[in-house]
Amino acid sequence: MTDDRIVSDRREFMRRIGRYSMAACLGAVGVAVARRSAFCSSGPMCDGCPERSGCGSARKRRVRDDGMVWQLDPKKCVQCGRCATDCVLGLSAVKCVHATSMCGYCKMCFGYFQPRADKLNENAENQLCPTGAIERSFVEDPYYEYTIVEELCIGCGKCVEGCGAFGNGSLHLQVRHDRCLDCNDCAIARNCPADAFSRVPVSAPYRLKGGESAV
Repeated sequence: MTDDRIVSDRREFMRRIGRYSMAACLGAVGVAVARRSAFCSSGPMCDGCPERSGCGSARKRRVRDDGMVWQLDPKKCVQCGRCATDCVLGLSAVKCVHATSMCGYCKMCFGYFQPRADKLNENAENQLCPTGAIERSFVEDPYYEYTIVEELCIGCGKCVEGCGAFGNGSLHLQVRHDRCLDCNDCAIARNCPADAFSRVPVSAPYRLKGGESAV
């Protein structure tokens, strides 16, 4: 075989490889687009979705055709911690909510401070929340106001447990619908040991403590 024939064969081989590679890439893109479209067109994304963080189209369709959404009943919640770990989102849609009408504005808040805090100040080592999602501000002696920073809250329920055990129980967990994807089969609800999750009307999506209106 001549050198020119060898070179020609190699070029033809490389062209074929290029065509096959391009076809494979286009096929993979088509499958990905089809999968995403299927999820988006059929409703909010859930377990197994290729876009676990959610896309804009899915987030616009949190409320399904039945007009119902997922919510947590604070009376049943046992603060098991699964709201933080089982949500399909990277940062859980379940957040701590503060019923201020029930709060004692305590200087020693058991939802804010570690049980054996050395000092009653805002130092991280004294706080119960692992992400520092509760802000404490002085009102007047001996009263302090506590505010939840939802962007930092992971829904672990540690503050809720402490407040319920030793305080007024003003801290509780709720599904925040500006974050929730409203999955057909909620992963947290499926694994909730207290069966505290249920579908509620979108017109009254929150089950709050202290007589607040459902908004």
